[in-house]
Amino acid sequence: MKKLMLTALAVVSFVFANAQDSGTSEGFANGDIFISGSFGYDSSSTGDAKDNTFEVSPRVGYFVAENIAIGARLGYTTRSQENGAGGEVDTNTFNVGGFGRYYFTPASKFSIFGEFGLDYFSSKVDVGAGDATTDGFGVGVGPGVSYFLGSNFAIEAFWGALAYASSNPEQGESTDNFSIGLDLNDINLGLVYKF
Repeated sequence: MKKLMLTALAVVSFVFANAQDSGTSEGFANGDIFISGSFGYDSSSTGDAKDNTFEVSPRVGYFVAENIAIGARLGYTTRSQENGAGGEVDTNTFNVGGFGRYYFTPASKFSIFGEFGLDYFSSKVDVGAGDATTDGFGVGVGPGVSYFLGSNFAIEAFWGALAYASSNPEQGESTDNFSIGLDLNDINLGLVYKF
């Protein structure tokens, strides 16, 4: 569902990008600023059990050199699960982080990039009888592609290839997770606007 919504957003942006008339060229250059992000909503139900998730993750970047961009990102995810027997679990997660990218052909309409990112997150789970908080951080490196639809709008796809995350719950033991691979089921699509 998330990928469907992002694809629809990309198609809408394509229509707007073709309608605009600007003096700027496609691609990125030193000093360019861009905003991007993604959002998603997922809802499923089985019998009386329901699971709803909403997430939004805006980001802003700045080209400090011809091929190098740095930036910051925020993220918020809320998930509500009902088991049908009156039990409900609400989870709210907030994350903040930074990223660095190297673009191989930034001035072109189509460019491949590599991204390194570092994130901090805090998650609060409310189970009705009380709540629990978990804090943690993550580090990831992965490839991505961007494609300009017009002089200011582009779509991008990014997926993680190498990642490490550590979470430390308020109660209980910490969890460390290491992953490697190019799972194409976890592609993140986003819309980019260049100033």
